[in-house]
Amino acid sequence: MDRTGYERKAIQYLQELCITIPGRRLGSDGNRQATAFFSDVLKELDFDVASQPFDCLDWENQGASLTAGGNNFEVMSSPYSQGCDQTAPLAIVHSIDELKEIDTKGRILLLMDEIAVEQLMPKNFPFYNPDHHQEIYALLESKSPLAIITATSRNPELAGGMYPFPMIEDGDFNIPSVYMKDVDGKRLALHEDKSVSLQIEAQRIPSSGANVVGKLGPEGEARIVLCAHIDAKEGTPGALDNGTGVVMLLILAELIGDYTGPHQLELLAFNGEDHYSAQGHKEYIRLNKGRFDEIALAINTDVAGYYEGHTAYSLYDCPVSVESAIHKVMAGYEGLQKGERWYQSDHSIFIQQGRPAMAITSDRFMELSTHVTHTSKDSVDLVDIAKIVEVAQALRDFLFALR
Repeated sequence: MDRTGYERKAIQYLQELCITIPGRRLGSDGNRQATAFFSDVLKELDFDVASQPFDCLDWENQGASLTAGGNNFEVMSSPYSQGCDQTAPLAIVHSIDELKEIDTKGRILLLMDEIAVEQLMPKNFPFYNPDHHQEIYALLESKSPLAIITATSRNPELAGGMYPFPMIEDGDFNIPSVYMKDVDGKRLALHEDKSVSLQIEAQRIPSSGANVVGKLGPEGEARIVLCAHIDAKEGTPGALDNGTGVVMLLILAELIGDYTGPHQLELLAFNGEDHYSAQGHKEYIRLNKGRFDEIALAINTDVAGYYEGHTAYSLYDCPVSVESAIHKVMAGYEGLQKGERWYQSDHSIFIQQGRPAMAITSDRFMELSTHVTHTSKDSVDLVDIAKIVEVAQALRDFLFALR
C-alpha cells in the first residue's frame, strides 16, 4: 500500500473513533466500542491481542442550576459530583488561609481568586499530587459545607482548553460541587451571607473499562512499548486528544507486519488518561510489577497531527545509541523536529519507573492545550492526516533500524 492508501485508511480510523463512536469517556458504551475497534483491527493484522479489564466509575449529568437574589447564574456540574438540592447562606473563600479560619457548616461555599487558580489533582491520583491540593481537600472535608461552587478561568496545564474549568473532578470526593466563570463568581460574591439555591442532577454509575495491548515479535527480556490513550473527555470529539495517537498506532501496526527485530513490540491503548482515577494506568503498572526493566523504550503519542506547525519529538533518559538512532531517522522526515520536553501524558508513567521514553506531539502543544483540548473544538477538521502517517512511517523506520 502506498502513502495515499495509508492516509485513506487513517481517515477512516479517525472518523470511526471521533464521529461514528459517540464519545470515548472512560466507563461509557462509546469507550468500550473504541477499545473493541482497536482490538479488532490488531487481531486482523495478526497481533497477539489481550485486554486488561478494570472497574471504574462512570457519571451521568442532567445539569445544574444556581439562583441568588432572584437571579440565575450559569453553573456546570463538576465531573463525578454527587447530586444535591440545597438552599443556604453563601460563604466565600479566596485563599487557603481563609479556608482554615472560616466556618462553613450549613453553608454553600464559593471558592474564587487565589484558591481557584488551578484544577485540583484527584485525592487518590498516584502520579502527581501537590501537597497544597491535598491540603485544600482535607480542609474542605473538615469544614463540611453543604455544597461547593468554584469560580475559575483557565488552567491549560491541568485542565486543557476549558473555560471555565472544573476545579474539582474527583469521584472520591463526596461534597457536591459546580463550577462557573470567574467573572460570574464576582457577581455571585455580591450575595455573600445571603441565601442561595443550588441544584445538581447527577449520579455516579459503577462501570468498567480496559486497556488493550497488541504484541508482535519475540518473547524475551527486551520490549518496546508504543502507546496512546484511547479515552477522551466528555463533550469533546477528542480528535487531537487523542484520536490521532490511536490512529497512528493502527497505521504503524500495518507497517510493521514484517518486523523481525530483536525486541517484542507492544502497541498499547491506554484507557483513562482523561479520567480522574487513572485506573487503566494503575492496572498496567500492577500487571507489570517487577517487569519494567524489560522495557527498553516507551514511545507515547498525544495531541499530534495538528494541521499547522510541525510534529515534535522529545527524549527522556534514552541511551546514547537509541538517541542517535532516533535523531538519524527523524532527520529524514521534513515534518518532524526535536521539541521541548513535556510531561502531561502517558510517557511520564514510564519515566517515573526509570525507563527511557520518547514523546511525540505537536509543536503547538501549549496553544492547543490552552484553547482546544478537552473542548468541542477538538474535531477531525483540525487534523492533517498526512502528519499521522508520517509519524507511523518514521517510527517504523526507527524500529527496523534499532538492534
